[in-house]
Amino acid sequence: MSGTDDLDSLLERNRQWAAALTDSDPQYFVRLAHQQLPRYLWIGCSDSRVPANQILGLMPGEIFVHRNVANVVVHSDLNCLSVIQYAVEVLRVRDIIVCGHYGCGGVSAAFREQKFGLIDNWLRHVQDVRHRHSAELAAAGSSEAQLRRLCELHVLAQTVHVGETTVVQDAWRRGQELAVHGLIYGLDDGILRHLGLSMTSDAGLAAYKESHPAAPSARLAPR
Repeated sequence: MSGTDDLDSLLERNRQWAAALTDSDPQYFVRLAHQQLPRYLWIGCSDSRVPANQILGLMPGEIFVHRNVANVVVHSDLNCLSVIQYAVEVLRVRDIIVCGHYGCGGVSAAFREQKFGLIDNWLRHVQDVRHRHSAELAAAGSSEAQLRRLCELHVLAQTVHVGETTVVQDAWRRGQELAVHGLIYGLDDGILRHLGLSMTSDAGLAAYKESHPAAPSARLAPR
């Protein structure tokens, strides 16, 4: 099958999908074209097996999405920070979800110190988490158990990073209702799990960091 045939197949699938939605709700796309009012911002991995809308059972327009390899949040990524700012200040989302997944290829590459080229620089952020938690990972047991735990610890670190952004800090300071959550997804069962970290204020962020000394300790940007 040629590349054009593949594209034609995708376009046909799109037409079928749009027709099915229109049949069940004739005004669906009319409404969608005139408003975007998501409650959630999802920061997740680019992995094709982790689609935010399907996992949460939400329709288009109900969740704002940013994805990158290994769901990394760092202060130098203006793309991610711009998404957070737009979601918080313009769309006024109520919840930011940082979601990783077990079996993440990016986390695995960082854990095993595999080399793939340019992306190795990006995955240094995951290696930083691995080094900070080296003792805990070693105590986890087998390499597979360590990898699963690193996937969790990485999500927790990126959730802290979101809470440290000036955008979220400013929102909390002005009393905007905004929560930040860390979740992880199981590829083998389709279940989302809460990792025990949800923050609704700077005080909540500070309390988490105080009780978790290995968590990131420096703010991402001056306040």
